[in-house]
Amino acid sequence: MTYSEQLGLQFPLIQAPMAGVQGSALAIAVCNAGGLGSLPCAMLSLDGLQAELGAIKAATDRPYNVNFFCHVPPQPSPAADIAWRARLQPYFDEFGVDSSAIPAGPGRAPFSDAAADVLEAFKPAVVSFHFGLPTPKLLARVKSWGSRVLASATTVEEALWLQAQGADAIIAQGLEAGGHRGIFLTEDLSTQVGTLALLPQVVKAVSLPVIAAGGIADSAGVAAAMALGTAGVQVGTAYLLCTEATTSALHRAALASPAAAHTDVTNVFTGRPARGMVNRAIRELGPISDLVPAFPLPAPTMAALRAAAERMGKNDFTPLWAGQNVSGCAEISAADLTRRLAHGFGLAA
Repeated sequence: MTYSEQLGLQFPLIQAPMAGVQGSALAIAVCNAGGLGSLPCAMLSLDGLQAELGAIKAATDRPYNVNFFCHVPPQPSPAADIAWRARLQPYFDEFGVDSSAIPAGPGRAPFSDAAADVLEAFKPAVVSFHFGLPTPKLLARVKSWGSRVLASATTVEEALWLQAQGADAIIAQGLEAGGHRGIFLTEDLSTQVGTLALLPQVVKAVSLPVIAAGGIADSAGVAAAMALGTAGVQVGTAYLLCTEATTSALHRAALASPAAAHTDVTNVFTGRPARGMVNRAIRELGPISDLVPAFPLPAPTMAALRAAAERMGKNDFTPLWAGQNVSGCAEISAADLTRRLAHGFGLAA
């Protein structure tokens, strides 16, 4: 039985969860087109999670994926916060931001018992995790509903760890991928390699199904990944211009411009490495800064600058998340894009 048959999918295509640029509408469209739509949940309140899951349940009877972060919330460091705000003060002054009015707070929460309480009523077919896995108790609870567990690995060592801890499949995230790196066993970015280098190593090392992620933007990329022995593919960046995505006008314009060809891995927006288009914040503050507080504590200060700059029509402090290959981005429906990508499996969509 193929991986798509195990999950009840028409084909093994996962739409990558992309917090900040999508909600349930994108996931629903992909599900109804035969792929596995995904809902990013790390930035949702419990009420928001309940509402989005309700919307998915009302609009499709197809399997879907919900995605959570598994980071350990850091202890706030007043000294680190003061140093970071001092570094940002010239920008606060430039954009008229009152830094004393910016609330402290993480902005992103890890998977929790409270989130599991909400999920249990829906029992999603797939629950995926970034930055490792939740506690064994929480993981067992998720699996007790019959949900399959996916998790991101950026190295062979991470893939082996995930397999040993009970994941049902591995998402091998190559360095080309947009958004947050799934790296969790080390902070050494020199361990990060491209998708075509990572995939065969992970496929050889683990006995679980392996999903390819990073740089896959069209049907040819899908076919190439499948030729390396993967069970399926995960695509994110290509969906950013779809009509169901909530990608902002500034982000959409950047994706359609020459600037989209230049991306980098940066920690300046959230405190954790993530790939996005190079803009003023990345150039002047990073791309990697030792002053950035621990993930996800920098988010409120950067969000305040982002809002102020965007009111002036500038993307200077907008996290323009994108992978290295934007060639598949198109202003079409997510269903149409899903069908285009499906040709790479050699199946009729």
